[in-house]
Amino acid sequence: MVELTADSTIYDLLQAKPQATEALFKFGMGCVGCAIARGETIREAAEAHGIPLPELLKALDIKE
Repeated sequence: MVELTADSTIYDLLQAKPQATEALFKFGMGCVGCAIARGETIREAAEAHGIPLPELLKALDIKE
């Protein structure tokens, strides 16, 4: 299994932890169907959506 960090892509996150979709939706992130998810990191997505990175990482249960 790949170790997930804030610099992992949304695609990698969803491949490793499909249940992460629930946390993403709670933050108003529609990453599941987004074409950018394949190359955008969790860090970049949090910034783009105005979500505090530490808060998102905690909800996803991954380390920075």
